Amino acid sequence: MAMDPAGQSDTAGVIARPPLLFLAALLIGFVLDRLLRLPFPGPGLVSWIIGGSLILVGFALFAAGIRNFTRAATPVPTNEPTRVLVTTGIHGWTRNPIYLGMFLIYGGIGIAAQNMWILVLALPLAILIRYGVVAREEAYLERRFGDAYRGYRQTVRRWL
Repeated sequence: MAMDPAGQSDTAGVIARPPLLFLAALLIGFVLDRLLRLPFPGPGLVSWIIGGSLILVGFALFAAGIRNFTRAATPVPTNEPTRVLVTTGIHGWTRNPIYLGMFLIYGGIGIAAQNMWILVLALPLAILIRYGVVAREEAYLERRFGDAYRGYRQTVRRWL
């Protein structure tokens, strides 16, 4: 991992790749559901409709965020240096459309599968993403882009 002249890493230094954190939470949720099923409210069809809708919206947000990064020629993976501060398109509405999309997909899977464990694990996952990923990315972007990032942060919300 290369360092910038100030001795800082030229990446965000997140605790783990975010898709792996979401996948791990999903797998743990499915294992826990297999070991100790918790009751899920509501009929299956309603769960499928709500869960499917969340998954579709989540994929749309996720894809829009990826498309913005690709168009700006900056890498999506958190273990590569950011080349450009992306502030237009979906990033003009939320600073984290990719993670927001992942949360909607994650929640949609939990609802569609009627798996309460997945939904219960959403809180620790959210805390992990917020402090282990997003906070580190925000500090990195502020070091890398300075006033431009601070101005962006003041005008665009982190999530919604």
